[in-house]
Amino acid sequence: MKIKITSLLLVAMSTMYGQYISNVTVPDSTKTLVVDQTDLSVKYANTITAADLKAHLSILASDEYEGRETGEPGNDKASLYISQQLNKKSAVDLKVNKSPYQNVAFTFSSWTETEMFINGDRYRHLWDYLNFPNKNENKPAIVSKEVYFLGYGIDDPNYSDYGKQDLKGKVIMINRGEPYNRDSLSYITKSKESSEWSSNIDKKLEIAKKKGVALVLIIDEDIKKLLGENRKYLLGPVVELGDKTKTPKTLANHAYISTTIAKALIGKNEKKILKVRKKITKRGRSKAVKLQAEFLINQMVSQKTLIGKNVIGFYEGTTKKDEILVISAHYDHIGKRGEEVFNGADDNGSGTSTVLEIVGAFEAARKDSVMCKRSILFLFATGEEKGLLGSQYYSENPIYPLENTIADINIDMVGRVDKKYEGNPNYIYVIGSDRLSTDLHRINEELNAKYSGLTLDYTYNDEKDPNRYYYRSDHYNFAKNGIPAIFFFNGVHPDYHQATDTVDKIDFDIMAKRGKQIFHLAWDLANREERITVDGVVK
Repeated sequence: MKIKITSLLLVAMSTMYGQYISNVTVPDSTKTLVVDQTDLSVKYANTITAADLKAHLSILASDEYEGRETGEPGNDKASLYISQQLNKKSAVDLKVNKSPYQNVAFTFSSWTETEMFINGDRYRHLWDYLNFPNKNENKPAIVSKEVYFLGYGIDDPNYSDYGKQDLKGKVIMINRGEPYNRDSLSYITKSKESSEWSSNIDKKLEIAKKKGVALVLIIDEDIKKLLGENRKYLLGPVVELGDKTKTPKTLANHAYISTTIAKALIGKNEKKILKVRKKITKRGRSKAVKLQAEFLINQMVSQKTLIGKNVIGFYEGTTKKDEILVISAHYDHIGKRGEEVFNGADDNGSGTSTVLEIVGAFEAARKDSVMCKRSILFLFATGEEKGLLGSQYYSENPIYPLENTIADINIDMVGRVDKKYEGNPNYIYVIGSDRLSTDLHRINEELNAKYSGLTLDYTYNDEKDPNRYYYRSDHYNFAKNGIPAIFFFNGVHPDYHQATDTVDKIDFDIMAKRGKQIFHLAWDLANREERITVDGVVK
């Protein structure tokens, strides 16, 4: 049996700015969708319902789960709920792990105290200067009566700010970048191309550490922009994979300072600084300038290690059981701010609930003794909001070899409608489908035309997308390892990362329709005769 869909003629509104497709594919209203339940993909997709999605999400995004922040009790409650659902669906038959949990160690680094004084004047962290707790050693006080301006802080065979100067135990101040001569040629590369000394600030901090420098002050022309780019690392604890509490620091202690602080340190020595800069430009030679200043900074760091959990379900395949399809969603969110709970209903309770329903669809098939050719691994990742850390851990410690993983289908925010599609929710943004496999892109398009009739919007797949969503969800940890990945996303809305991202704002009907399309893709990839081709390259 088939039904007609009422929508626009299939068109491709091309806006190709980058290498990858950024069209919008609108369904063809003259064609009909397959809904006959003799088609097994339809039969089992129909087990995904708006009511069941709402039941899962109402629990996961409740106040009781406290925003599911990694390392917090609410996150543990969520992992327990997910594992219980997997157990109910017999989806914990892991040959290697024999458990729904993959334990992941996280180190949380935060400041207990950091303040700076110059000549008795206090300067504020996150306003006048920035420093990252995970990159600095715990030092209650660094005190000096002088600060040395040291050009660019470079020590290279072609150019050195250090020379034979002994700066052990000293505080130095440096500029970003590297020196160029009057012909705009780098003294280091001997060309107009910059070197790693410009692109990798750690290189300067590593050499300062080796030289025994006590502290490096890095002049930043736009400290507010730097804060904006690093808010999640500065406004709360920095979270890293593994136990870092005993790992020796390879970088010198450092802080990024505003031009206001730099001027306070330079004082009446501006002419000396300008003279050194001219000498660097003219001759490629540098010499430290001693700046007299009463300087003090406290850098007191607290570190603790906690164990988080990736939750993993698994159905073993039949004739191609060594080939693995991964279906992923992160279940963590950003927790609480005071007593205010950030429930994360859309981000990413919606994706988590959708994967649970997809597990249920495959379970319905299993109960009918209909098993897929390939194995399916369901990855509920933690630590995504901290930098894709849970999926990174899985990719570095896979339960099944990555070379056996044929693709990752990632679901992150599929329960809402963005401003572009207000009043027309029959859409989904698709990201990454054509980057490593044209097969993956083509198959999803064909299945959508056959079963779902969603508008497939590839706007955010543009290589030049300023949002860089391709790099901002868990599929990327598979894609960067050469595994084809497709990311389904509803777009952002005013409630993104706000306490107002709540269950009552979810459109469960469109969420179910999106979930069914994702199941159709998973069913096809798990059962097709040939593994999809990898014909793209990792950039």
